[in-house]
Amino acid sequence: MMNRRKILRQFAATAGAAFGSPLFPGISQAAARVSGGGPKRVIFFLQNQGFDPATCIPAGMKSSGSLAKAKLPEPIAALEPFKERLHIINGLHGMHTSPSHSAFFGALGGYRGTDGMPPSGPTIDYELSKVLPETLLPHLCIGMDSMENMKAKPTVANLSASGAGQPIFMHSNPNHLYQMLYGGISEGNIRQQHEARSSMFDRIEQLAAALGKTLPMMEQRRYGQFVKGFHDINGLRERLGGVSDHLRHFAPKVDERYKKPQFETDWHDVLLDLGVSALKAGITSVLTIGSGRGEIFGAWKGLGVEEQGHNLGHMEQPNNPIWIKIRQYNSRMLVKLMEQLESVPEGSGTMMDNTLIVYTSNNADKQHTSGTNWPVMLLGNCGGVFKTGCFTQLDGKRPINALYTSLLRTAGVDCDRFNMSEKMAAKFDSGTGPLKEVLV
Repeated sequence: MMNRRKILRQFAATAGAAFGSPLFPGISQAAARVSGGGPKRVIFFLQNQGFDPATCIPAGMKSSGSLAKAKLPEPIAALEPFKERLHIINGLHGMHTSPSHSAFFGALGGYRGTDGMPPSGPTIDYELSKVLPETLLPHLCIGMDSMENMKAKPTVANLSASGAGQPIFMHSNPNHLYQMLYGGISEGNIRQQHEARSSMFDRIEQLAAALGKTLPMMEQRRYGQFVKGFHDINGLRERLGGVSDHLRHFAPKVDERYKKPQFETDWHDVLLDLGVSALKAGITSVLTIGSGRGEIFGAWKGLGVEEQGHNLGHMEQPNNPIWIKIRQYNSRMLVKLMEQLESVPEGSGTMMDNTLIVYTSNNADKQHTSGTNWPVMLLGNCGGVFKTGCFTQLDGKRPINALYTSLLRTAGVDCDRFNMSEKMAAKFDSGTGPLKEVLV
């Protein structure tokens, strides 16, 4: 079994010697920040329409305690063999995010986020991608939706942002994402499409840059974000081309599900495969999965669920056979993520030993919520930094920002608050610093 981190270090050293400078100039500093423990990669999995606590808290558990003798509820029963790696948290809040149908960027940003409102700051997934050991693509977002939406809108931006007014797109068409990640090492039609798209993006970047110079200064600044997007795409293509031999070991096999999906869940499954492959190959260290893409839509006909979109949010989740199927499907995806990362050696353990999975919703506990309760499940302990095998009941006085502060602290960032001013904290946070209940 190959050690992906060792391969990347060898490649970086070789490339640095060949070109006179390190391929990843910040990798040694970033690695040093997390060498004492903490996540070296993080996966965020957000299911839309809310996360009712009754679908994850074992029956009868009213206060904090061990999960060892508890039986997990049916919706997350697939995680039963992994209870020792699970931490269920109830009682965080997100009232300040003003969720209703969705908190949108506010779910990962910890700030007000409603429909049509641009992000007011960076989200936690992007902030972590800046401080974790550097990779070819610091942050990958994938979005799962109905087939119609994924085809009509292959990229959307609803959950992640690199800063105020700077949303990050989620990839929803696996064919496009495969071409972006592995088109350079493919053959036949995929390779031809990759080369055609690459040539087109190069030309668009050139034309866009030239046009931008003719605009007024204020418009140039705004237009520059558009140009930068194409520059980033073209730069990523070149970086991936430089490690083509390495990528061949991790590229998923393209099958009928890509071009001829029977249900939207076929695309959901291969999008997950692509996300896993990007983690295992070292292409990215932060993966964000948006099931429902941070909105109120989404479909799961492949699970035998005929209802879709907004109607799902008006159904009670506990003991609902429809929501049991959706949550069970999510749980199987979580199991696949863990098993795949567990299969790859890293250091004295495996990739999973250095990974944290954060599972929650973009909309607190339910549709049309006030955000007073925002359940979260954590999977993995990152070398013993995070508590696992337990349930924690909080008093509802600390916001989701406190959890995000905890993630940054364990990644080596010295901060007491994430995206929350002292004035906001006085109203919405009873404490400061990380959540001591989640850390060892």
